[in-house]
Amino acid sequence: MIRKKIALVTGGYSGESVISYRTATTIRQHLDSSLFDVYWIDITREGWYYVNESDQRFAVCKDDFTVKVSDQLFRFDAVFIAMHGTPGEDGKLQGYFDMLGIPYTGCDATTSALTFNKRYATAVAAAAGVAVAKSVLLIKGQIADWEQRVSALRFPLFVKPNNGGSSIGMSKVQQPGAELQAALDKAFAEDDQVLVEEMIQGREFTVGVFSAGGALTVLPITEVKADADMPFFDFVAKYQGKSTETTPAEINERMAEKIRSAAQQVYRAFNCRGVVRIDFIFQADEQQPYMLELNSIPGQSEASIIPQQVRSMGWTLSELYKTLLMDCLSTQPQ
Repeated sequence: MIRKKIALVTGGYSGESVISYRTATTIRQHLDSSLFDVYWIDITREGWYYVNESDQRFAVCKDDFTVKVSDQLFRFDAVFIAMHGTPGEDGKLQGYFDMLGIPYTGCDATTSALTFNKRYATAVAAAAGVAVAKSVLLIKGQIADWEQRVSALRFPLFVKPNNGGSSIGMSKVQQPGAELQAALDKAFAEDDQVLVEEMIQGREFTVGVFSAGGALTVLPITEVKADADMPFFDFVAKYQGKSTETTPAEINERMAEKIRSAAQQVYRAFNCRGVVRIDFIFQADEQQPYMLELNSIPGQSEASIIPQQVRSMGWTLSELYKTLLMDCLSTQPQ
């Protein structure tokens, strides 16, 4: 078999780029070199570059996503998107690759744009019959009546930028007043749209789902607990070791099946592709999972949740990444 040329696209235009590089590093380490020639593509506001093993940088031609090194022109068979935040997680790159006819891992442009927008994502999930928290969307320049609108919600609340992931700019608010105003200011510093959402009381779980050949695989469920000194599972808890993650989660089969069923329901409702991670709160009184958000490009650092779940299932990351790449090569038009 002729090795496929894979562009491993990372970086990005947001503060999440630091996480993107960690994700890309793990993916590169676990891609089978007998099957794939991997090219590290760094996308930043300063430019798009292929970075070789000697750390030399070569400009990417954006007209056709090719790279010229000396007299050799490289065209890619597929793209492995390892970028959190814009433009890799919000549909922009996906639309670009669609126009060029280059297959890529993960969700398509429409799904990526929808899931990147928390308000749209909860609306789609609710329409599909999945439980979601009650919320209010505030838009900069259109918030004259924000206090009245938020008063319809029950405290405590979560205040977070509407677009993006990794819980950057997110706050937990116990009561109205200065604390709420500070949380809004923090969130509006990250985005022009802010989601104010009721907190659902319960245990937090997250689960990966991926498709290959049209069949869905639900990975082992992880329970997430922020450390006692952390108010919730925020950016610091996620990426600086301030949380406890138990995989597989210590729950009974009835609860596990409800979470797995909801995860599959969400995956299908959004017409997802590749591997995603879906976060839930399990509300004990109602005995049902509430969807918090869908991560269309979940973190892949060695300590991230998806790698934990893959190993718990008995797979290697090499098997997962091979499956994702071969699926996108076989199912997407070129």
